[in-house]
Amino acid sequence: MTETWPETWNPTATGVLRLPSGRLVRGRGLRRPPPADGPAPAYGVYLLGSPPPQVPWPARWLRWPDFRLPTDRAEARTVLGEAWQRARTERVEFACGGGRGRTGTALACLAVLDGVPPGEAVSYVRAHYDRHAVETPWQRRYVRRFGAPSGAAGPEA
Repeated sequence: MTETWPETWNPTATGVLRLPSGRLVRGRGLRRPPPADGPAPAYGVYLLGSPPPQVPWPARWLRWPDFRLPTDRAEARTVLGEAWQRARTERVEFACGGGRGRTGTALACLAVLDGVPPGEAVSYVRAHYDRHAVETPWQRRYVRRFGAPSGAAGPEA
């Protein structure tokens, strides 16, 4: 893939995930400051139970309580799809409190959108982002069901 923006994420930087298509996305925990040695995101998706802190770039808040799943699964699918599309030409960041459970789950869903089989997406993110990503059984199940042909994770996900 040829990058069309002037400055991209460093693909070897901590927290940067390279998807199979070549898209680069950054995941991080909001409890830690953003890395000082890189560009700011062009767009952020913040996965929190309450509104995120203000950031100087366009951002989207997806209500997602800690250790849980998104409160609105249809909205989550829309937000994740938009972020995946934007990551083709923009620096996209995902963040939650610690940067592992919710962020890892969202990144695994992006991997599914990028062509990784749903049953392998958690392993992909653990191998290429954080070995502790996707913390709970229901988050793993959500990722597996994210790729369901119906287009939505089931109510018991």
